[in-house]
Amino acid sequence: MRYKMNTKVVHGGLKPDPATGAHVPPIYQTSTFVFKNAEEGAALFAKKKEGYIYTRLGNPTISALERKVAYLEGAEEGLAFASGMAAIFATIFALASNGAHLISDNTLYGGTFALFTNVLPKLGIKISLVDAISTKNIEKEIQKNTKLVYIETPTNPNLKVIDIGTVSRLCKRHRLPLIVDNTFATPYLQRPLEWGADIVIHSTTKYIGGHGDTIGGIMVGKKDFVEMVKNDYAINIGGCASPFNAFLNLRGLKTLAVRMKRHSENAMQVAKFLESHKKVKRVFYPGLTSHPQHTIAKKQMSDFGGMVAFELTGGREAGRRVCNSVKLCTLAVSLGDTDTLIEHPASMTHYTYSEEECLKFGITPGLIRLSVGLEDAEDIIEDLKQALEKA
Repeated sequence: MRYKMNTKVVHGGLKPDPATGAHVPPIYQTSTFVFKNAEEGAALFAKKKEGYIYTRLGNPTISALERKVAYLEGAEEGLAFASGMAAIFATIFALASNGAHLISDNTLYGGTFALFTNVLPKLGIKISLVDAISTKNIEKEIQKNTKLVYIETPTNPNLKVIDIGTVSRLCKRHRLPLIVDNTFATPYLQRPLEWGADIVIHSTTKYIGGHGDTIGGIMVGKKDFVEMVKNDYAINIGGCASPFNAFLNLRGLKTLAVRMKRHSENAMQVAKFLESHKKVKRVFYPGLTSHPQHTIAKKQMSDFGGMVAFELTGGREAGRRVCNSVKLCTLAVSLGDTDTLIEHPASMTHYTYSEEECLKFGITPGLIRLSVGLEDAEDIIEDLKQALEKA
């Protein structure tokens, strides 16, 4: 039977636990699994038999999360990690080694930007940062040693929307894998593999977990590639997911559909309010017709998500005052929580960008990022209204 997305979110990818029949995947909170005999242990290590040895190598609770996210993204297989950054590093490192070159959009989560500009160059990997809105910018940077193209969409923090289908067609012409960070959209709102991407990455800390109480990451793609990343890199680097965090992410996924609907509804109302406010210079939300890539967002997303950014006319000082004046909204980084979170990207999540880089890539001093929560939209708006009066 072909189910629709709401049903897939609740039921898809999982079966009752084979060992116990438990309806909810149990937390296998163990480091080690016992062998029946020496022959079984040898067979498991030689991969002649399926089973579990040691949680860094695999665990039933973690496997359940990997199956579920892969199913929702339409991928063959998934691989869970201790964090989104661990997922990004292992995936990149599996594709690019000393002497390699990669191309990335220039608007990235601050941690990803630091990895690309500070860590990878020390490993002999060169980076070209471009505005991936135009594929011409990507194409002119392609070199003989280019190994991949990496994008977020919508981007963090200013919600730029990149046309996945257009970029993927360019990548296929040049035989380059396209990696998409789908954290902001989630598989409920956007499935990059359907638009030609090869690999999808999530920080499961955010909307997949959904409650601000867990850290995790996941990468999904073709079975052969995922298994290669696991066996050759992830296991040896050691950034494995924990069973308890995998359980929390599985629990979060059960309510992903209802949460993303509410996040999106609230964010649209908040974005419209901000767009009409005299102290707001510009609002970045893909659902607004004023968004420069609104048409692309409508094409590749089923709704527009819970992230909103806005630029204040008063610059950095106005941003500081707004952040310090909110009463309902929570001044904290991260996103995808049930609560509305507010932060100042240039001095917080994107501090890894220099001031020059922030201005160059659209992370202005007066930019505020909101992760719009599940409260009543009217209450969020009232809080922002009173805070903006002090901007």
